[in-house]
Amino acid sequence: MEDSIRKAHVEGGDKEILYSKAIKAGKRIYYLDVKKNLKDDLFLAITESKKVQPKDGTQVSFEKHKIFLYKEDFEKFMDGMNDVIRYIKERNEGGISEIQSDEGETESTSDDIKLDIEF
Repeated sequence: MEDSIRKAHVEGGDKEILYSKAIKAGKRIYYLDVKKNLKDDLFLAITESKKVQPKDGTQVSFEKHKIFLYKEDFEKFMDGMNDVIRYIKERNEGGISEIQSDEGETESTSDDIKLDIEF
């Protein structure tokens, strides 16, 4: 997965994407976009984009969900993320689990969940 830098204008105006990282996961793509607000403060916009293909064969569309994370909340957010990841890892039997992808395929994965984010 490569880092990508995009400069684009987003819906509603002048919020320019300064830096972006795309994470592809099955039918979903997660975008981590660094933006600047009107006070020139940087914030993180997390977008989940999911491909939706109706069974009747009509046009494919995408569902999008967004979360905005501001710098004053980074530490609390990461504390919460680390807590739930630790909970999942502690309950993951034997360190290996099977995950079913959106395409119905079964994948084996280790319990190593790594986040290397510095604020």
